Amino acid sequence: MPGTYVSAWKDETVRALAATASKFVDEHLVARREEWETDHQVGRDVWREAGALGLLCCSIPEEYGGGGGTLAHDLVVCETQWAAGDTAWGNIVHSGVVAHYLLSYGTEKQKCEWLPAMASGEVVAAVAMTEPGAGSDLKNIRTRAVASGDELIIDGSKTFISNGQSADLILVVAKTNPDAGAKGISLVLVDARDAPGFVRGRVLDKIGQSGADTSELAFNGVKVPASNVLGETTGRGFAQLMAQLVQERLLIAATATASMEAALTETLAYVKTRSAFGQSIFDFQATRFALAEMATTVHLGRVFLDSCVERHLAGELDTATASMAKWWLTEQQVDVIDRCLQLHGGYGYVREYSIARRFADSRAQRIYGGTNEIMKEMVARSL
Repeated sequence: MPGTYVSAWKDETVRALAATASKFVDEHLVARREEWETDHQVGRDVWREAGALGLLCCSIPEEYGGGGGTLAHDLVVCETQWAAGDTAWGNIVHSGVVAHYLLSYGTEKQKCEWLPAMASGEVVAAVAMTEPGAGSDLKNIRTRAVASGDELIIDGSKTFISNGQSADLILVVAKTNPDAGAKGISLVLVDARDAPGFVRGRVLDKIGQSGADTSELAFNGVKVPASNVLGETTGRGFAQLMAQLVQERLLIAATATASMEAALTETLAYVKTRSAFGQSIFDFQATRFALAEMATTVHLGRVFLDSCVERHLAGELDTATASMAKWWLTEQQVDVIDRCLQLHGGYGYVREYSIARRFADSRAQRIYGGTNEIMKEMVARSL
């Protein structure tokens, strides 16, 4: 692989944070993988330790308890996690998604109430978008938040919610005006620690990402103050969602890139030490050509991702390009990891080897954050 290329957005502070994140991931996530896979969520001590090390809400201003950095700092934490092969820790949603909804659209009171606790790890956050009958088509959600005096009463069901079992703060996508279409959607802050009528359903039994807390949620007449609407103005939720989904898709693209880079590095080490017919697997021309093709794809992916990151940091990343990055890089992730697994032979299908876990974990990347088919539709509409 090209050894001289360094992402321009990874300055000295970003690289230093990556070193801290790498040690944290190895000690608290990778070393305890079986524990998290059994529990289907990471422990609260992990969140608090991450907060103490400055690994949460890195791009949130210091005045709200964050790290005062840019999204580059959150991105490198997420990249480091996925490069190590961990998919259990839901920090992408917590720091990369919910924190930025609050920062971008929350009132001063909402930001001061939630962001410092999120940065310390005392509060874990989730966003509840998807429903049993509404995935990528958010306009068709059925969850309602009906006004009653100075309160909102929330009724509805959500599914595939990351951090669903552990979340203290849930940002719920609901219709506050069912007759207004997209303009009737609002984002509502629910304190899950004190929400009679809120029920955490089952943790979903997935074919990959076994340690990740992915849950069903139910809201049965949950009452919250009307002031819990994000920004305190109803009807802005759909526009807020569309604006922030650009960043979410970039985060997914970054994890896809980091994962396939690591998979290729692991596979190179394996084929150089594994022998067949008197020579290493690496010495077979078919292997070398396959690795050359994958190395080219991975490098192209990194350069494309870096371009998107730099544009986002400059405030110039558009929806179509973010959609391109999400669909193309996750497709390459799945393909590259599949080919790497093949080069491991039978051992590649054994969970003892990280390539087997990467194979199972990568498949969902093409689905969440907007399916890749929806991503292509977004790109096509821009043409």
